Amino acid sequence: KHYEDFFTNNEWQRSFKNSLLIAPVATIVSVSLGTLAAIGLSQSHVPFKRAITAILISPMIVPLIISATGMFFFYSHVGNFLEDRIGLDKNFVGYVKVILAHSVLGIPFVIITVTATLVGFDSSLTRAAANMGADPVKTFFKIQMPLILPGVISGGLFAFITSFDEVVVVMFVGSTNQKTLPWQMFTGLREQISPTILAVATILVAISIALLVTLELLRRRSERLRGLSPG
Repeated sequence: KHYEDFFTNNEWQRSFKNSLLIAPVATIVSVSLGTLAAIGLSQSHVPFKRAITAILISPMIVPLIISATGMFFFYSHVGNFLEDRIGLDKNFVGYVKVILAHSVLGIPFVIITVTATLVGFDSSLTRAAANMGADPVKTFFKIQMPLILPGVISGGLFAFITSFDEVVVVMFVGSTNQKTLPWQMFTGLREQISPTILAVATILVAISIALLVTLELLRRRSERLRGLSPG
């Protein structure tokens, strides 16, 4: 009955669809920017490497309420610019703000996992490809990307979980049109405690377990690629 209520209630379905829209897009942005940042920071000639890394992973360290407050003021100015100067739809701008905010929270996980994968990467492979005439883009997708792919996917899964389960930032940055599943659960706990919330929590736990199993499989694959898999 309670599962049926989740799949038939308009409020629950709208929040679920918002989560399914926001989390994947935020994950794509986090993976793209985080992977590029990790590769760039892995280069030995990058100045102020430690300072830049500390800034990029700071969203993991700073308390979420402080990050949410800062994002509220920052993205309110961004939203006003996009709506007033460019003329974008207010609802669309709301989604953009939430996606960008969740991307900021997910990027540190991608940087950490990809950087850990790059530790065992043999840079002589990219030099050999360059000597054979391959351009940097082809070298990245043909040689580097397949070897660091487990770290990229692992970081992407962490970013997805972070966005899908996040409730504080979206309440600060978004509006009721961007209400996600955790936000709807929080609202339900405050206004009317319903057994449907327990059904939704069970679904979220099942999703988290599936993602953790995927992470473990990726970890084992990464060990095999490095030749470190235990006998």
